[in-house]
Amino acid sequence: MYFVAYPHQYHFILDEPKRCRQESPFLVLMIPVEPNNKEARDMIRDTWGKESKVLGQVVIHYFLLGTVRQEELLNKKQVLHESERHHDILQSDFLDSYNNLTIKTMVMFEWLSSHCPNTCYAMKIDSDMFLNVHNLVDMLLKAPRRHYMTGMVARSGAVLRDPNSKWFLPVSAFSESQYPPYALGLGYVFSLDLPKRILEASAHVKAVYIEDVYVGMCMNHLGIDLTDPPHGDLFMGTLPFFKGNCYWTSVITTILTNSKQLWDIWETYQTQIQSGC
Repeated sequence: MYFVAYPHQYHFILDEPKRCRQESPFLVLMIPVEPNNKEARDMIRDTWGKESKVLGQVVIHYFLLGTVRQEELLNKKQVLHESERHHDILQSDFLDSYNNLTIKTMVMFEWLSSHCPNTCYAMKIDSDMFLNVHNLVDMLLKAPRRHYMTGMVARSGAVLRDPNSKWFLPVSAFSESQYPPYALGLGYVFSLDLPKRILEASAHVKAVYIEDVYVGMCMNHLGIDLTDPPHGDLFMGTLPFFKGNCYWTSVITTILTNSKQLWDIWETYQTQIQSGC
C-alpha cells in the first residue's frame, strides 16, 4: 500500500498533442486537479492562468486529471466541453486519488518529455495556490537551463514512522531515517532536461506514494542536487499572520485555504501592482 503502480503504461483519454510544440512556450504550468473540480480550474483560468505573455516570454498552462470510480459523479461531457473550449485539459487513465499522486506526477513528466521539445521550464503547482507568474518568470530568466529544480526545498526531512500520520512510511518501504532533498509538491519548477532523466531513474527507484519525496529520491539517484531559491520568502507555505502592503507582489507562491480565496487575493494583487508595489 506504500508503493504505486509505476512504471506502467498509462494512456491519455484527453490530450493536446500539438499545442506545446506549436506554441514553444518558455514556461509550462502543470496543475494537477481532481476531475470533478471544475470550480478550481475556472478560478485559475480567470486569475494567474490567464498570464500568457510575461516579460516577453510565452507561458501556457494545463490541468492534469486522472479518472474517477464508476460510483463517483462525473459529467464526462462537461470535461470534454472544457477540453474543446479551453484546450488545457490532459486526462490520463489512472485512478485520480491522493495515493496515486506519484503516478500523476510521473505521467506529467512523461507528457512534458514527449510534447514540449522547445520549452525551457515547467512548474508543477497545486490548484489551491496563489502564483505570481511575473516573479516566477523573472527568477527563471536568471536561472540555469539544465539540472535545475527549485521551490520549497526540504533538506534532512525526517521519515514519519507514526502509523497515524498522513505521510507514514514503514522501514520496509524506506529504510533510512531521513529523506534525500526534495521540493515540496505544493509548487516546484524545473528545467525541461529533467523529466526524461527522472523517468530514467524511475526504472531503478521503487515508487512510493508520497510524490514529492519520490521525485527527490529520483533526483538523488541521478546525483542531481536541488537548487535553493534566490530568496527564502519566494515560495511560501501558509499565509503569514502579518503581511506587508506589498506581500502578493513579493512572493512566487502561497498556499491558500481553498481555491475560492483566489479571486479576492487576485484582486488584491492587482491593486498592489497598481499602487506601485
